[in-house]
Amino acid sequence: MKKSKSIGLMLILIAMAVFFASNLSIFERNSPQILVDDVLYTDLKTPIWVRIKDEESGMKNIKITLKKSANDPGTVLADGRVGMKKDLSLQINLPKAGFKEKIESYTMEIWAKDSSLWNLGNESKKQVLIITDTTRPKVEVLSHSRQIEQGGAGSVVFEASDANLARVYIQTKKGKIFKAIPYLKEGYYAALLAWDAKDEEFEAFIMAEDRAGNATKERIKYQALKRKYRISNIKLSDKFLDGKIESLAHQYAPQSSNLTRFEKFKFVNETLRDDNEKLIREITAQVPEEKIENFSIHLFLPLKNAMKVADFADHRYYSYEEEFISDSYHMGLDLASVAQAPIISNNAGRVVFAEENGIYGLNLILYHGFGLYSLYGHCSSKSVELGEMVSAGSVIARTGLSGLALGDHLHFGVLVQGVETRPEQWQDRKWLENNIYKILNEGRRAILGGK
Repeated sequence: MKKSKSIGLMLILIAMAVFFASNLSIFERNSPQILVDDVLYTDLKTPIWVRIKDEESGMKNIKITLKKSANDPGTVLADGRVGMKKDLSLQINLPKAGFKEKIESYTMEIWAKDSSLWNLGNESKKQVLIITDTTRPKVEVLSHSRQIEQGGAGSVVFEASDANLARVYIQTKKGKIFKAIPYLKEGYYAALLAWDAKDEEFEAFIMAEDRAGNATKERIKYQALKRKYRISNIKLSDKFLDGKIESLAHQYAPQSSNLTRFEKFKFVNETLRDDNEKLIREITAQVPEEKIENFSIHLFLPLKNAMKVADFADHRYYSYEEEFISDSYHMGLDLASVAQAPIISNNAGRVVFAEENGIYGLNLILYHGFGLYSLYGHCSSKSVELGEMVSAGSVIARTGLSGLALGDHLHFGVLVQGVETRPEQWQDRKWLENNIYKILNEGRRAILGGK
């Protein structure tokens, strides 16, 4: 009886030992992860990366074989022990093709085995199709604005083609990227773009990249016209510092900060302004359309019987008793008529922002399509809400004194993909015809064959 109890106890202990051992990481049952896409593209110059993970017991062996066809025994690119690494990235260089040999695709077979004692190691296998592509995308400019002005906008229509095209966009010399929107038919694109008034030089390039990493960079041959903008020297008054600035600093500055009156001005004019403008750029950089076929707008005339009271891109230098304090750029047009005058949206659009925004006060932004936005600042009240579709001719708000406004007026701006542009261009019918409609129509005829 005692012997049978001992045997039973021993069996229980053995079963428990097997159970606990099987749950240790050394007995884990999960196969290694082969983190490679099912299809890869190569220009035969850039290495291919293969990543294999096994975070439990670690890898033990790997083997990577490259085959030109189903009958090819293959070329071994990697084979051997890897020292129980838990995360392994391998740079694979494809072999050079033979003389006049043209191979359109390869099959890469990847095998990995981990260090688990379960079944003497868990295994993973994967086949990856590798498509070779050594040809750069083709880009042809079909029409573009003949010139672009510092602080202004322009347009372009072009064709970009490649069997494995991955990305098409426009990039300026300063690194600003503009989205190119598919136009009318597959393989054709159009875009509005802009020259930031604060940049002294401008060049723009169409960038086309395929999945294999081949790239084409085609310059858009704009005539770049520099423009001299106003420079203003403004003396700060005690009334202004202790009024508007004190109020905005109290509202927006960190409560723990103990700023002097000049530090409060620098906070409002620099820190708060930067935050407000960053938000505006983020909102207006978006281009939601997947395709465009038509684009037309009315002139932007938001305030009837208005008088201009401040210029676009005015570089303002502020001083107090001849001592320089701070500077900023005024990136809009200030218009005034009567107190709380109705603000009109001459163009249909969607309200994408309608709330307080620091120095801009009550701030509205509307989207009109094709990457084009209009902005309205210092409003006293609004007649529209976020997400609302506004019809042309609608009253959207009223002028006011909110934000950093000293007198009742409208701060009006027009932005192209996050870049402020001269509002006067969008109030000029001839400019619109020569720089937007003519370009789109010329592109349309080139694409559709005279229709």
